[in-house]
Order: sequence, then structure tokens, then C-alpha cells
Amino acid sequence: MTTPEHDVIIVGAGFAGMYTTIHAVRVGLNVLGLEAGADVGGTWYWNRYPGARCDVESIDYSYSFDDDLQREWRWSERYATQPEILRYLNHVADRFEVRPHYRFGERVASAVWDESAQLWNVRTESGLSTSARWLVMASGGLSKPQLPEIPGRDTFEGEVLQTSAWPEEPVDLTGKRVAVIGTGSSGVQAIPLIADAAAELVVYQRSANYSVPAFNRPIDDDEWEQQQQNLAQRRRQSWNSTAGSPWTSHPTPFDEADEQERAAVFEESWTRGGVLFAKAFQGLTVDPVINDAARAFFEQKLGAMVADPEVRAALTPKDHAVGTKRICTDSGYYETYNREHVTLVDLRREPMTEITVSGIRTSERLREHDVIVYATGFDAMTGALTSIDILGRGGRLLRDEWRGFPSTYLGVALPGYPNLLVLNGPGTPSVLSNMALTSEQQGDYALRLIDHCRRNGFTSFEARADAAAEWTAHGLELADRTLFASAPSWYTGSNIEGKTRGFLPYIGGFKRYIDRCEQVAAADYGGFAMAGR
Repeated sequence: MTTPEHDVIIVGAGFAGMYTTIHAVRVGLNVLGLEAGADVGGTWYWNRYPGARCDVESIDYSYSFDDDLQREWRWSERYATQPEILRYLNHVADRFEVRPHYRFGERVASAVWDESAQLWNVRTESGLSTSARWLVMASGGLSKPQLPEIPGRDTFEGEVLQTSAWPEEPVDLTGKRVAVIGTGSSGVQAIPLIADAAAELVVYQRSANYSVPAFNRPIDDDEWEQQQQNLAQRRRQSWNSTAGSPWTSHPTPFDEADEQERAAVFEESWTRGGVLFAKAFQGLTVDPVINDAARAFFEQKLGAMVADPEVRAALTPKDHAVGTKRICTDSGYYETYNREHVTLVDLRREPMTEITVSGIRTSERLREHDVIVYATGFDAMTGALTSIDILGRGGRLLRDEWRGFPSTYLGVALPGYPNLLVLNGPGTPSVLSNMALTSEQQGDYALRLIDHCRRNGFTSFEARADAAAEWTAHGLELADRTLFASAPSWYTGSNIEGKTRGFLPYIGGFKRYIDRCEQVAAADYGGFAMAGR
């Protein structure tokens, strides 16, 4: 049997890839990391657009595995910006000597399973070829940018920018006529700052999203000290929660609260900021009655922020329930539309017909621009994997297998793809949770599975098809009980032309998912087929 060059190849150097690399090295595995970027950071390396900020509180959106690391890194704000998160990840890479195990600037082109040798042969776009017994894909759920197919898109002669691949060098938009296409999370965060610089800003919106102010603030010394004193308890609460953070819904059920209490709960949840608004009452994303009350509260807030009734109507979401697309977290987004040099174009009423050499034409008129910014999101959850030629047992191509819907076991393993481990992929809590903690759980589980095989003399494992089918059906059934399943969101693949619709992340909750993973491990990894001893 051919000896692989490495025990493990880890693709990606974001939160999940770095965690897995650190801990794989600690247990003595020969690790090679491959990263398309020039350095560590993952999402936070690429997404450098103005206003880029995490929507999970800084104290929670950080590694928990090392007490000294938790206490030595001092976050400056409640919600950290991209530069601060990237500095943090660079600090982690330095502290735990991550970089020597990586090859940077290496985008994986193909991974081919060799059944006779029981290993993965991996090739990058630069021509690097290498092999490993185990292949860990920590390539991220939001790492395959999506550009819309618009007639004439490539004819525009001005400057073109993309929020998901923002230049490392500063971009000067001062005095320019700027167009932003897209009002998802990236657009919502970038638009106020672009408006500060631009002479004219036109925002092209396909569908309105719910956005809640971040109520961000600096963390002063007293608050930081209090956070440190309560950190162990906060982490315990997060690990035992539905979404990897310590926040919970109001204890009184909605139908037992009077109107005054309901208003107070919605107000308190609003001031928590961003995605936390969806936690106001338990069942908010399940029960249409509770959701309608949240919608009415939001629309009242929107009315106070946007002066023009026509603009306000265009900014009011109409195609999904509150929280069923990820709520955006903003700083002055809606107020931006009160500025005289900012225009909102509602593409539902005024469709875009083409991009020309000088600007954007809609059904009503041509608007000329110096710069077009695409804030058009990602082929989420699956795109980073299907963009690679991953060939499993018998030459089966993952891209073809997932043209229907991705079938996974616990989200980490795929039938027909031995020794392939996917972190934070379809069938895991991932994007519905705090990705810092899910990355630790996923990396840990992958390494425990590898250790199980090594200790017991197995050269390969594989998810059984029946176990994967059962897990996938379970996830879809849980989603169907909620309002999420009917929302046209990237959670369901609705933003990608031709992509099969279905709720991709596991909606059952972070702790419930962990418990299921532990049950499988305790049952000698039932649902996996082991081979090779």
C-alpha cells in the first residue's frame, strides 16, 4: 500500500482550519494545511469591505480552548470589526505556530480518492500535488462568492469591486458615483460608509432584509473585567445553548404575556442588537402569530428611521418572516436613505435589464456610475466544495451527487467519500450558531474520529448511505416545522440559479447536535463503515 505524504490535509485557514491544525499537531499527526489566501483568516481575510463586522459579540466569537488565550486578548468593542478579528486570528497563528504547517496561495483544484492506497490525492491550481490518509475540508460555508448573471456585466469600463474579495489596499470612493448591488449583510454594513465618501450612491435592491442596529460600543475596563469574571459561566451557557451564545429568549411564553410585557420584551431584544432580536420570544421563527408581532414592532421602528414613505415601503421585507433570513446587524443603515445623495432602486418594481460601459440600465432609465460594488453574497454551504473536483469511491463526483440535495451524516461525513471530513457544512449548526465554537466542536470531532480509526487499525471510514439519508431527512423535517423552510434565503439555496432548494444547516440547535454526535461516538461510531484492519 502506498504511503501518503501526510496523515492529514486541512483545507482552509479560518477558525475551523486553524483549530483543527493546532490540535492535529498536538496529537502528533503530520499535517499539511492548504489555503487560497496569502495568510490566515478565512472569511476575515477576504471580506475587508468598509463596515465589515461580526454579528456575534466579540467575547463569544473567539476560541475557548485555551484559558490564557481568552484572557490575554483584549477586545475593544462589543462587536468586533474585520481588522480586529483578523489581528486576533494572526495572534492565534503566531502563538500556536500555525503557519509552518500551511502552504498559502494554494487553491485546491481536485481531490481524488485512491481506493487501493486508501488515501486522497490532492492537487492545487498552481500544480502542487500531494496526498494524505485523511482530508479535512475547513473551506467555509460562506467562501464561494456569487456574481449575478446580468447582461453586459463585463462591459462596464469603471471600477468593479466585490465585498467578498475587497482589495487589501485602501479604496478611495471620494467624490465618485457609486452603485451597490445587493442588500444582504455585506451590503447593509458597507452602504453607510460608502455613502460617507461617495458623491452619489445608488443602491439596487432585489429583496429587502430585516436589519437591526448593532448598538455597538467600546468595551471599557469595568465591562471587560466583569466579562472576565463571568467568562467560565458564559462559556458553559454557550456550549449548552441552541446557538453557541449565552443569550436566551424571554421566559414568559408569548401567549401568556400581555401587550405591555410583549412591547417591553421586543424593545429589550431590539436593544440587544442584530440577530438577537429573533430570540425575543421562544417560537418566534415557528409561530406565525409571534412572528407577525415581531414584524409589526420592526415596521414601527423602521417608520421612525426612514422619512420617505415610498423608500420605507421598499425597505420593508415582504417575502419572508422575521429571522428566517439571517437578520442583518447594522450601524445607521436605514438612516442612510434619508441623505439627499442616496437613492434606492427597488428591482422588484424597476428590474435591472443590463450593465453598460458607463452604468446600469433598468426598465425605466440608465444611471451612470464610476464604481459598481457587488454585495451579492455566496453559494453558501455547498459552493466551496462543489467548486472543487472531489472524486470519491468509484470516481463519483461530489458536484454531480449534490445536484439533488447534499446527503451527509452529522454533516461531517459523506457516503461514497471515505476519510473525507467536512467542517461546518450542510447538516451542521454552522451558520445558525457561533462559528467560533462550532469550529472547535467540528475540528475536535473530526480528530476524534481519525484517532478512533488509528487506534483500532482502520485505514478508512465512510458514512453509511442509510445513516446519511436518515440524518438528512431528520434535518429537513425539523426545518419544515419552522418558518425557515419557506423563506427564499441562502439557507435554502434560493439565491443561486438552478440550485436545489432545501434547508442546508441543522436547525435542531447547537447542544442538541453535540449530544447526537456524542451518542454516535459512544456507540462505537455507529452509522460509519470502518475498513482496513
